[in-house]
Amino acid sequence: QVQVAESGGGLVQAGGSLRLSCAASGRTFYAMGWFRQAPGKEREFVASIRWNGGSTYYAESVKGRFTVSREYAKNTAYLQMNSLQPEDTAVYYCAAKERFGVTDSSTQYDYWGQGTQVTVSS
Repeated sequence: QVQVAESGGGLVQAGGSLRLSCAASGRTFYAMGWFRQAPGKEREFVASIRWNGGSTYYAESVKGRFTVSREYAKNTAYLQMNSLQPEDTAVYYCAAKERFGVTDSSTQYDYWGQGTQVTVSS
């Protein structure tokens, strides 16, 4: 049974930091992705990491502030978010991709977590 579960969301002041975790199990995944969805907006790509090799990719809006990483032995991916701003407020989702290729398209990911709320106050 495949399980993908995020944790680590919360409320933080502007300029602060949070680290999200994503535990994945039940399959061998090619890549993990982080997406977010703010109220009234479409889900958008944040970052992704290839499970083997660790190549990373970021949306322009978070480049230089967010860092995606993975701990291979624990089947866990992380999203370190620094210099958070109110516009980063959203539900953050972790997704796992089985097939070859790293992409920012949410439709290419096979399994999704339930989401974790991140709220940044000004």
